[in-house]
Amino acid sequence: MKILVLNCGSSSLKYQLIDMETEGVLAKGLCERIGIEGSRLKHQPTGKDAVIFDDYQEDHSVSVKMVLDALTNPEHGVVKDMSEINAVGHRVVHGGEEFASSVIITPEVIKAVEKCSELAPLHNPANLIGIHACEKIMPGVPQVAVFDTAFHQTMPEKAYLYAIPYEYYEKYKIRRYGFHGTSHRFVSEEAAKMLNKPYDQVKTITCHLGNGGSVSAVKNGQSIDTTMGFTPLEGLVMGTRSGDIDPAVVTFLMEKENLKPEDMDVILNKKSGVLGLSGVSSDFRDLESASEQGNERAKAALDVFAYKVAKSIGAYAAAMNGVDCIVFTAGLGENSGVTRQEICDYLGYLGVQIDAAKNALRGEAMEISTPDSKVKVLVIPTNEELVIARDTKELLDK
Repeated sequence: MKILVLNCGSSSLKYQLIDMETEGVLAKGLCERIGIEGSRLKHQPTGKDAVIFDDYQEDHSVSVKMVLDALTNPEHGVVKDMSEINAVGHRVVHGGEEFASSVIITPEVIKAVEKCSELAPLHNPANLIGIHACEKIMPGVPQVAVFDTAFHQTMPEKAYLYAIPYEYYEKYKIRRYGFHGTSHRFVSEEAAKMLNKPYDQVKTITCHLGNGGSVSAVKNGQSIDTTMGFTPLEGLVMGTRSGDIDPAVVTFLMEKENLKPEDMDVILNKKSGVLGLSGVSSDFRDLESASEQGNERAKAALDVFAYKVAKSIGAYAAAMNGVDCIVFTAGLGENSGVTRQEICDYLGYLGVQIDAAKNALRGEAMEISTPDSKVKVLVIPTNEELVIARDTKELLDK
């Protein structure tokens, strides 16, 4: 079975074609600047050189058609024709309370995802465009939706309710949902395998650290808490997002600066985080470089970030009444030994000890704690596309 995995953004489309017999990636690529001048498709067949197509992509339907043409092209394609693609798995950001697991896409599912668009206005509409494009170009091919929020639907009420009038939860479903669920699920499952323990008998804290970041408490195979909330703005300090702040700051700034709600939204989501703190960049590599050159604000931004992550780990160790392992994943978590060390320096009280030589490595799944560390510390590259493909196959096999 060959499954096409699609991750549609507002002006982008990432894809992988995965052969489920081996779980090997046959090809992957990215369409960017969809609907904008200068759109391009970068197609990468495994084991071959990447191919660039600079044709204008008017909308996602055009992009999906270009992807399929690239996959079936006699020169750089990886399948003879479209009939070899058995199903499409879609990343869908927000499933609200409607979806606690992945589902085969039906007209009813599409309506429910549309309903959740109010909760994720930047993401769900783009995800739906990808679904409709595949319906149009690949009629009859099964499609599956895999939700970022689904893994966190096991959170207990005490973890997801906000202490605001309950009527707002009843009327508008304002509660904590959590995101990055596909990633947290994958790395927590892989951690149990690395520890050679049953998944339902491990207490794991997973740290998905990239330009967006979140920490989750995964107790016995279930997410019981996570740092992101009603939107991905809550929680850690991120690349451009503020993370947790006193809500009164919002109304104070709106009054002082004469800001509209949309202005405040841009400040908190696009101009804050380590970018706002440092004034340098939202890219942690730039901050590490600036900090090494003596930039105090860059150093302060990195310090704030590491401190917030360490605080979240401590909170979740308390929430689970213990922790067996801590996992670092995503761009920053997988590649920055400096960041991992700074975070783990706070965790001596848990008996965490890091092996400096192992921590300097990158790009592979590994244990970076010492043999006598009371809590195992692992680095596990995330693979959300593989989770989407596995869920798609499992649903179709049923």
